[in-house]
Formats: sequence, C-alpha cells, structure tokens
Amino acid sequence: MGTADEPNPQATAPGRPRPPAGTDLQSLAVQLRRMNGEINRLVHGFAGDQGLHATDVQALAAILDADEPMTPGRLREHLGLTSGAVTACVDRLERAGHIRRVRESSDRRVVHLYYAADARVAARTYFRPLARAAEGARERFTEDELTVVTRFLMAMNEELSLLRPPHGS
Repeated sequence: MGTADEPNPQATAPGRPRPPAGTDLQSLAVQLRRMNGEINRLVHGFAGDQGLHATDVQALAAILDADEPMTPGRLREHLGLTSGAVTACVDRLERAGHIRRVRESSDRRVVHLYYAADARVAARTYFRPLARAAEGARERFTEDELTVVTRFLMAMNEELSLLRPPHGS
C-alpha cells in the first residue's frame, strides 16, 4: 500500500474509470487523519482527566476490546512496548483503579488483566458523546452501506497491523 502522496496508477489508467470524488486515496487519507485527530483529542482529554498517559488509554482499549482475557505479554505485543514499559503502564492503571490483575488459578504465573467495573463506568460516561456522534453518523447510512464501511475499516486495520516502524525509531 502506498502513501497518500503517491499516485494510484489504477485510478488514472487509460480506459479505467476514475473513482468517485472523495474516494481516491488522498481523500480517504485526509478523512482518516481527521477522524484519528478527533479521537486522539478525546483520548488525550480522558487521559488528562484520569491522570493517565495516552498509552495507558490505548492499553485500556486493548483490554476492553480483547476477545479473551488480556495478558501483559499480549498487551506488550499489541502496544509495541518493552516489557518494562508495559509493567509500568499496568502498575499505573492498577494503582489508579482502572484495571485489576488476576492470577490464573491453575498456573499462578499467568496473569490476566481486566477492566475494573467502576473505571468502565467512568470511561463510558466520558466517551458517551463519542458514542452519540458515531450513532448520529451511523444513522445516515443504510445497513448495506454500513456493511461496506465496516469491511473497509476491518481491511484498513488488517493492513495497518502489518506495518512496523523502521528499525531505530
């Protein structure tokens, strides 16, 4: 996948129709950056209100969204942090009452991270305007259109998950 600054040869190839206005790579990149910036603004506000780092909020989202109980190791991989940085993050989140660590009963070495119920309520309250905005936007589309949007977002997340920063960053 190229950058937004690179031309898309398929979009301009002779005999191939141009994409509808606003669906070219440049337009999509602009809209994704704008949405990312708006969400980051809300995340940083929540982090500041809760005395957390932005990375801590990313960790909370990963714990919340996980299909199975999150472990510190999986959280490290997800966030791309060192073991020490994840330990510091988990310590901060636990001290602040946002998560709890639970040792697996059959293997005491296995630690699962859970979003604390009270903290979940606080996050829901803070992010309720974001949920309302998403619902307002969602109501503007048909179910078929939302299916396509969801497929695009899933594909985009899949592509992004394959990217790694260059060594030395």
